[in-house]
Amino acid sequence: MIPDKVTQRIDHANAVFARLDERDGSVRDAARRERARLNAGLGRTATKVGLAVGVISLATIGVGLITPIGMFGFLAAVGLAIGVAALLLFTGGREIAAPNVAPDLPNGQMVQRFDSYLFRARRGLPAPAQAELDRLSAQLPALRQTLERVPDLDPQAQDARRLMSVHLPNLIDRYLHVPNDFRGQQDGEGATVDQRLVEALAAGRTALADIGQALARNDLAAFETQGRFIQTRYNEKTLD
Repeated sequence: MIPDKVTQRIDHANAVFARLDERDGSVRDAARRERARLNAGLGRTATKVGLAVGVISLATIGVGLITPIGMFGFLAAVGLAIGVAALLLFTGGREIAAPNVAPDLPNGQMVQRFDSYLFRARRGLPAPAQAELDRLSAQLPALRQTLERVPDLDPQAQDARRLMSVHLPNLIDRYLHVPNDFRGQQDGEGATVDQRLVEALAAGRTALADIGQALARNDLAAFETQGRFIQTRYNEKTLD
């Protein structure tokens, strides 16, 4: 018979491993979503580069048919094509990585941009904050599906957008600006900078979860209202 203490330790170890597996799974999912975004961004950028080079080539050929451009003209066209391609590649990469968003960015793209920012910022945070970030990232796909159906100017959607585009990124950026030697010091309430970071991330995650649940309840209420209307309107009536 296995002693109770050994059984308790085994159960505790299994629980720890289960949490680690769950966290690793969320990290893998976040990495997969980031790769998909990067691949999509590279595809769009490659298309833009191809179109730009094609336009420059056609323009060069057109000018060459009218008047000879010579070797220097040809080299100038090649240099222009290379410069435009480099500019498009550079701006395309910045667009994918930027955590800040335009006010008119759709809700779904807003969530994707925030998800990408979390994935990139995760490496610079302590382990407890990384775990909290993983929990936050894991709930973003469902939140994206909900927000995509909501107008951008919806008050709850605006709250979510402010959290994802301003408050949480600013929190992480300000933490990264704190020197390492000061992160372990306790404040007047006995909490360290690392602990404050984890608490704030947890509060932001809870707020986003509450917004998602509230919007989902609105969808449920709308469905129930539509169902009751159909029952009331067509109950005990024969459809031709």
